Amino acid sequence: MKLTFLGTNGWFSSNGNNTICTLLETEKNYIVFDAGDGIYKLDRYIKKDKPIILFLSHLHLDHIIGFHILPKFKFNSGMTIICPKGMKKKLKMIINHPYGVPLNKFKYEVKIKEIAQGKYDNPVQFECKKLFHIDLTFGYRLNIENKAIAYLCDTGICQNSKKLAEKADLVIHECSMLSGKSAGKWGHVNPEEVAILAKQSRAGRFFLTHLNADYARASKLKIEKKIKKISPNIIFAKDDLNVII
Repeated sequence: MKLTFLGTNGWFSSNGNNTICTLLETEKNYIVFDAGDGIYKLDRYIKKDKPIILFLSHLHLDHIIGFHILPKFKFNSGMTIICPKGMKKKLKMIINHPYGVPLNKFKYEVKIKEIAQGKYDNPVQFECKKLFHIDLTFGYRLNIENKAIAYLCDTGICQNSKKLAEKADLVIHECSMLSGKSAGKWGHVNPEEVAILAKQSRAGRFFLTHLNADYARASKLKIEKKIKKISPNIIFAKDDLNVII
């Protein structure tokens, strides 16, 4: 499997980094996590005719702004959007006039599937749980090709994020706050908090994304060096980073 970070910023794009979007290529599918404006790069990496599954964590604009870009693509095997229960109606309002091109005008079929917390076997094997965020947000844990991959964005530290991350082969986790800062009820984490989670989870590799736009390259390198003392398997992701799983 191959993981590509298409966008690693939270809130807004800056310094050549796009907002949150991550692509996982498996043997049978292309799996996309969230639809920030980094999604415009999809056709750089999607070269085979495989179904596309888009896991949506929540409806904050930095996670869905890329929906207006989707009409530029032509995916022969279509796309299935998976989102928390209660979001389908709102999502269809956004992917429509006056905000963008309606789904029935796309060059490919798009299905929207609402889900509750639980475990599923279709279209892939996964588990989802509610995270700690100001608005309804789901975290996901996928079991694919004998690997467990967790996607946790946006969230503060909570029991569900710990459960989804536990002993995963790879975790993709948000890191929205600057070092030492707290988001309170908004539900985000800083580098020190997520490093402790990485250590406690006993996961394999732990990639940080949905990064604060104020992180400069030098600052990220300094902080990464510091938090690796807590958990050596933690890595700041960057746009267009490729990871073989």
